[in-house]
Amino acid sequence: MKRWKLLLLVATVLLAPTMRAGAEVVQQGGLRIGFDGEFAPQRLPRDVPAPVHVTVGAKIASTDGTPPPRLHSISIAINRAGRFDTGLLPACSIRDIQPSTTARALEACGDSVVGSGSFSAKVLLPRQSSFPSSGRLIAFNGRYEGRPAILAHVYGTEPIPTSFTLPFAISEGKSNLGTVLSASLTDVTGKAGYITGLKLNLGRTVGKGKRRKGFINASCPAPKGFTVAVFPFARASFDFGSRKLSSTIARKCQVRR
Repeated sequence: MKRWKLLLLVATVLLAPTMRAGAEVVQQGGLRIGFDGEFAPQRLPRDVPAPVHVTVGAKIASTDGTPPPRLHSISIAINRAGRFDTGLLPACSIRDIQPSTTARALEACGDSVVGSGSFSAKVLLPRQSSFPSSGRLIAFNGRYEGRPAILAHVYGTEPIPTSFTLPFAISEGKSNLGTVLSASLTDVTGKAGYITGLKLNLGRTVGKGKRRKGFINASCPAPKGFTVAVFPFARASFDFGSRKLSSTIARKCQVRR
């Protein structure tokens, strides 16, 4: 498949809507990245994890208006107080959803859906001006190369219908950051364009009442004697080959009695 087609596909995984005023912004030279994220609910038990939904998003740009450097890989680490239960839902396989339309992917792996998202990017074509591309993605619980993964399935219709699945491998991090979602983009984007960001919403619950379980579960890491905690919620690392940038955002939770 031609590289410009592949870029359109990965663009459908990676998005950047407007960043909130409270987003964390890091800059190196003319490269600027805004990283943002939230979780809900913010009232959580202290010791027993409860289901939560997580949203993370990033915006990549150059301060002089030129295309930013090509993004090689991205990783997003979530605080250790939050845990992913990948065994809660059936595991989808890439071969079940690639290539296919969004409707067919949902028909094949609807029981494995764990989230959704959107993207924006610019695609570079030979001897033509770049054009913007945007759309949405569907995230599935799955496996990739024998490891747990979130499979981000994208489907674009312009300039021609194309589909692609980008696997975010799930692994355990270090220190106070626990689960890490990491994806390599080098083989997908090539030199045909550049990504301008991402937005990903994750979270699904199963069951009711005391049997209610979540794909993502979290507790409030407030010390004993305190009812509120401010903690590093998520860290995103962006590898551009010659440059690497990272950004950490802090959030607040309250102990639910």
